[in-house]
Amino acid sequence: MAATKRAWKLQEFVAHGSNVNCLALGYKSGRVMVTGGEDKKVNMWAVGKPNCIMSLSGHTSPVECVRFGNAEELVVAGSQSGSLKIWDLEAAKIVRTLTGHKSNIRSLDFHPYGEFVASGSMDTNIKLWDVRRKGCIFTYKGHTDAVNCIRFSPDGRWIASAGEDSSLKMWDLTAGKMIQEFKDHTGPVTGVEFHPNEFLLASGSADRTVKFWDLETFQLVSSTGAESGAIRCIFFHPDGKCLFGGSQDALRVFAWEPGRCLDAFSMGWGKVADISVASSQLIGASFSQTNVSVYIVDLNTVTCSPSQIKRAQMSGPGMVSQPVPAEPVKPPMSASGRRTFITERPPTSSTKKASEMKTEPEEEPTASNEPEDDSSNVAQIENPDDYREVFQGRTKIERTPPRKLEPFPAPPEDSPTEDQSKAKPYKQPAKEPKAKQEPVKPATIVPADRNKPADLNLAEFLPKRPDSAVSADPRRPPVVQEQSEEEVLSSVHKGHESMCAVLGNRHRNLEIVRALWTSGDIKTSVDSAVGMKDLSVMVDLLNVLILKHSLWTLDLCTVLLPQIQELLSSKYESYCHTACNALKIVLRSFSSIIKTNVQAPPAGGGVDISREERYKKCKVCHGHLMSIRGLVEKKQSMSGKLGSTFRELQIMLNGLDD
Repeated sequence: MAATKRAWKLQEFVAHGSNVNCLALGYKSGRVMVTGGEDKKVNMWAVGKPNCIMSLSGHTSPVECVRFGNAEELVVAGSQSGSLKIWDLEAAKIVRTLTGHKSNIRSLDFHPYGEFVASGSMDTNIKLWDVRRKGCIFTYKGHTDAVNCIRFSPDGRWIASAGEDSSLKMWDLTAGKMIQEFKDHTGPVTGVEFHPNEFLLASGSADRTVKFWDLETFQLVSSTGAESGAIRCIFFHPDGKCLFGGSQDALRVFAWEPGRCLDAFSMGWGKVADISVASSQLIGASFSQTNVSVYIVDLNTVTCSPSQIKRAQMSGPGMVSQPVPAEPVKPPMSASGRRTFITERPPTSSTKKASEMKTEPEEEPTASNEPEDDSSNVAQIENPDDYREVFQGRTKIERTPPRKLEPFPAPPEDSPTEDQSKAKPYKQPAKEPKAKQEPVKPATIVPADRNKPADLNLAEFLPKRPDSAVSADPRRPPVVQEQSEEEVLSSVHKGHESMCAVLGNRHRNLEIVRALWTSGDIKTSVDSAVGMKDLSVMVDLLNVLILKHSLWTLDLCTVLLPQIQELLSSKYESYCHTACNALKIVLRSFSSIIKTNVQAPPAGGGVDISREERYKKCKVCHGHLMSIRGLVEKKQSMSGKLGSTFRELQIMLNGLDD
């Protein structure tokens, strides 16, 4: 019998008509997936099948975040405009539309008991929603940048939030306030997960580390060393025996007492977006442009069980175990010695849980009490058979026990064409393609030891020159002949010299800016860069300022906003991205100040000179931002990530008029 693979690609298919922005797997069954895209739709899928089961429409802006309910009977989707829509999948209809956030929704989670949803946004706020009351019951404020991930604790009493500001915060729902903040990460925190049983929290970050926290002492238990790439998502094994960490093209299995890497896989899944576990298999999903890919890992071949952990090396490569810095120092606690959520949670109803949550009056209307307008919120069932099998009949009482889900079959280890056949994107045909019709071997095999490109005529890529002697007849076009090697090298050398001259001039300009910067006069160095009228120098300078938010002032904004506007009009996409990132910092840091001062100018005849100066600067910045808003409004119809960024900026700029 041939050996089977430990990890393989299950499928790749086209999920949306435009770019995919987000996806989520169902954690209960591991067999359903939801995707959201630039086309403003939410699509439902059965893992392993290429055809869309149901398409949900109604959002008026691109969908940025999606999440299944704990029983996979509901799905919530957050959009770029800050609105949330909750759908009942069994009834195939909209349940609620909730509004209140002022920017993109970045993370969502359902409460383990009761009809509550939490959302984290780029507006730095976390909101707790009561689906039955159709509104926000509390807003948690404390992050200084976007909230990347939020999770309810297994007993439903806490919320953990991970921020772009490199902080990890714990919120108590009963007290309605933050109870702990962890600041050990040095980069944006991208994921946070509670252990399914123990008082243990794990966090993954763009600083390439995973950290484990004891929720009794609120101290660091252990931390991994820096991995090869940023941690994009994390997920505890359902039994709590290990933690899976997904990063760029890699999967790692972690233990925490002591902290070490137990196993690692090279996956090739790119930027993985979500992982789940079902039927002794790990399922990972990623997206790129309009395509979604699904990968499988056989957990029977993974080192993650308690007996395997005991036999593992006490310190794996790249891992650093750190003691708990508590006083007095305690010995490392095993999984059996730590308090658990299950034993500590009293058996209370969801109604009592709701009454224990701290609420606040919501000043702004968050939802209408009128029935939902079904004309704009449409659930289109694309595949009735799969829909009835996957989403209907969940609440029916069956006389026979539920059918156990079979794991996905693993391909043979020695299959030479597995990647080629699986990686081919599906075009959403009416019927599933027949894999048996794929060719067993590739049509052509390109030898690896070739010294020239295969199937390419090099002469076609060389510069050519007309030969007037050969084409003396004026009625016939001149015959084009290849240039000699000396002529080719001469033309290349000329281009090289001009490029060296451009780069040399850019280097000199940057040296001047750097000399002024290091002398401590940042404003003068910025003025100098503006006076050089070299957009490449301005892009380099802005990229430095983007990393140093504390250096931005109103003075710098008055100087840099015209440069940002010019970069937004550039034909180079990298220039536009830099300008967009700089503009986001300006709007997040100074929009409220600019708006307040412009709407309430100082009274005439006053002697508050500082206020007068601040008003003048704010008025100048407001004028530049209004000019930029017109430019952004024209560009927000662009496709792709840049278009999404322009639409996000348009929402932020519209806030200046609120």
